[in-house]
Amino acid sequence: MKKLKYYCINKPYGVLSQFTDKQGRKTLADYCNLPVDVYPVGRLDYDSEGLLILTNDKLLTDYLLNPKYFHEREYLVQVDGIPNENDLDKLRDGIVIEKKKTLPAKVCLLDEVNIHPRNPPIRERKSIPTSWLSITIIEGRNRQVRKMTAKIGCPTLRLIRIRIKNILLGDLPPGRIRELNEIEINGLWK
Repeated sequence: MKKLKYYCINKPYGVLSQFTDKQGRKTLADYCNLPVDVYPVGRLDYDSEGLLILTNDKLLTDYLLNPKYFHEREYLVQVDGIPNENDLDKLRDGIVIEKKKTLPAKVCLLDEVNIHPRNPPIRERKSIPTSWLSITIIEGRNRQVRKMTAKIGCPTLRLIRIRIKNILLGDLPPGRIRELNEIEINGLWK
């Protein structure tokens, strides 16, 4: 019986959520050397950052990726502009993207965030302020958070996943990996 392995990585900006790429772009293999049967659970876009779980546990992977279980994923999202309470309520209630309404999200405007700087940094425009949101969703449609913020007129500049269920990114630096502990692994099943 094979030994099950569980890790998390802080995927940097400009890295694919896979281990190979025929076009020569950076992949997870540039940051970690894992057994060949370990794969990411889900994806983060090339231009998104943050928490990815990696495992060879196919049952856990199937469970976490099954949309019927509504697993929470939390993101820190830097947007162009400062959304008002009405805009935030639209996100909380669900917003129509691609002709289908999103499930309700947990959303709040943040006063400040303590995160690693991005390389390269986001573009700065003197005439348009930016703000940070915490957005927690329970579905994983393609580029969902980006489409949601665009729909309220505040396009996403930076997107960082900081939590999947009970697993927190914490202060894990970009490009670093760590093994999950037994409490974290058990919590994923709850």
